[in-house]
Formats: sequence, structure tokens, C-alpha cells
Amino acid sequence: MIKTMMERITSIQSDNDFSGSVLVKESHKVLIDSSFGYANRAEKINNQSGTRYGIASGCKLFTAIAICQLVEKRKLSFDAKLTECLDVKFPHFDEHVTVHHLLTHTSGVPDYFDEEVMDDFEELWIKTPMYHIRTLQDFLPLFQNEPMKNSPGEIFRYNNSGYILLGLIVEQASGLSFTDYVEEHIFKKVGMIDSGYFAFDSLPERTALGYIDHPDGTWKTNMYSLPAKGGSDGGAYVTVTDMARLWKSLMNHQVLSKEMTDRLLTAHVQEEKGSFYGYGIWINKKDVDVVKYHVMGYDPGVSFHSAYYPEDSRIVVVCSNKSSGAYKIMTAIEEEWAKVTNR
Repeated sequence: MIKTMMERITSIQSDNDFSGSVLVKESHKVLIDSSFGYANRAEKINNQSGTRYGIASGCKLFTAIAICQLVEKRKLSFDAKLTECLDVKFPHFDEHVTVHHLLTHTSGVPDYFDEEVMDDFEELWIKTPMYHIRTLQDFLPLFQNEPMKNSPGEIFRYNNSGYILLGLIVEQASGLSFTDYVEEHIFKKVGMIDSGYFAFDSLPERTALGYIDHPDGTWKTNMYSLPAKGGSDGGAYVTVTDMARLWKSLMNHQVLSKEMTDRLLTAHVQEEKGSFYGYGIWINKKDVDVVKYHVMGYDPGVSFHSAYYPEDSRIVVVCSNKSSGAYKIMTAIEEEWAKVTNR
């Protein structure tokens, strides 16, 4: 199976010029650990398993874990209203928006990147230069004075602004900057020694540059396409090995108690048939059984998919420093696994 799976991955890489790293683990055994393409094209520096990749929205899980930790410490509650746990004025927001609503994308607050209004993330930085976006407060002018999209709890609507608000809540409740909190209470706790929230203009060693390819064969980096530093809605950097550590620690209740882990992994809201959302995490079910917990992220120059499969404790991490590619690799791995296990 591993040989066939690797052949599929290599074929997809060849057809689509996949650039990134792939890690597949079953329990404690590494089945696949392969990397392709360049972390730095100009210098021809190869990607490797120790390369740090941006994961865009894949790190919403870290934000949800941070909130759950603070609830465990009784510094917050899931039912707390936004107005009770954040000293920021939102003149048009519904006063009934809660932490739970924000975690599950059911708050109805306006999203600073509204796909009904724009389809190119880079449009955001025409009026607000991306190099000014370095803290969570810097995002507020993008949505703070906008009207609600719908009533709290009414529908699931994926929402980046909601996770910016959660990050601000973490800061107010903990007294730390959001990125410092995550690095101290999550990354260090589980041994994610190579992961962090890095600014574009001060990237550490072994960090992959994100690449945007043009139809004519030219390319550019994503340096001017994203906020200068990521935050609670996206933008952390991880290695495939560190991400696997996060899954293992989460499922072994090393970052949260069993009770709180179960709360995070509960299917709180349904997005479509078989697909649900917990707190910062997607959940796929077949009938009543959970078949996959997963996170994903897409930005210009970034594509990321990672999953934990509870039936056999399998972990898959696919990081790419291009705008697409991770999904096809992830799908191929799942298809080859299904052939062998008949699932």
C-alpha cells in the first residue's frame, strides 16, 4: 500500500508541480515522509520535512484550543457574550453574540474578507496596506463598524473576523499577546519547537516562501499578498512533524482535559451532509461515527490539509508553499488507504 500511495503522490507532484512536504503516520510508525520543490526558488533551497510552512486558516484550531484552556482556568465561559469579555466597541453588533457563536462560525458578525463582495484576498490591501497589519487590533477597522450579516446562531457562515475577535478575547483574558500565548501554552507544551507566528520581514531559517504562479509561467512570492504577521484567524508556520505532534497531544489530552477535548471535538453545527464543525476543527461523519477530524488552510501562496483518523490513529499532514496542491495529495492518500481497508 505504501508503495502504491507513494507512486500516486509522485504522479500528482509531477502533473501539478506540487511543492511542499507530506507526512503520513499510523500510531507511532512513519509511513511516508517526503518533500518536493523549493522552499526558496531563487536560491534553489529544497523543501524538507523540517521546513516551516504557512498554514493559513489551519491554525484556527490553535485559537480554539487557547479559548478552551482559558475556559478550563475559569477566565472565560463559552456562553459569555462578546460585550462581557472584550473591551472594544462594535456599534452594529448584536449584543447576544457569544464565545460559542464565534468558535462555530455562527455569530453572524461581518467578515473582513467577505467572499460575497470580493474573491481575491489581495483586494483587502488596496486601502489598508498589508505591512500595517501586525497585531489583532490592526484588523478591527476592516469590520468593526460594519452591520451584522445575520442573527447569532442562525446559520453557519465561515468567518475570519470571528476568530480575530477570539484572539482579542485570549489577549484580554490572559494578559499576553495572542501569538505569545499560543507559543507558550500550546507550542512549547506539546514540543512544537519549530512552529511560530513569524513576520514576513523577519522569517527564521528553514521557512518556505509562499509562491503565486501566473499562467504565463512567471511567479511572485506572497510577501505583498498577506498580513505582515499572522494571528488568530490564520498565518502560523509549522513543520509537518510539529503538526503531527499537535494531533497526538490533542488526542491524548495533553493540551486539554478529556472533558474539554470532547467539547472541542463535538460536532456543534452541520455545514453539509456528513460534514460538521466543532471548535476550530472540521469533522466528517459516516452515520453516527466520526471518520475524520481535519483542518485546512488556503491563502495566496499557501495550501494546507491535515487530518486525524480516530479508527486507526492515523495522521496525515500536507503542507504546500503554493496556492493549491495540498487537497489533491490528501485525496490521493485517502483513496489509496480506502482501497486497502475497504472504508
